[in-house]
Amino acid sequence: MPKFKPHAGTGKRVKVTGSGKIVREQAGKRHLLEGKASKVTRRMTGTVVVAKADTKRVKKLLGR
Repeated sequence: MPKFKPHAGTGKRVKVTGSGKIVREQAGKRHLLEGKASKVTRRMTGTVVVAKADTKRVKKLLGR
């Protein structure tokens, strides 16, 4: 039986909190920021909880 290898890329992008929630960074804050309003870039700071529809898939990728 082969070993299960968690998805390395997903592990770098998401973090599991102590209570078991999966949090991620907001997308769209890496480049082309001059064209985006300051209000938009401020809204994209910080982390958000992964959508309920995606949690099962992300947990599978993480091996949880």
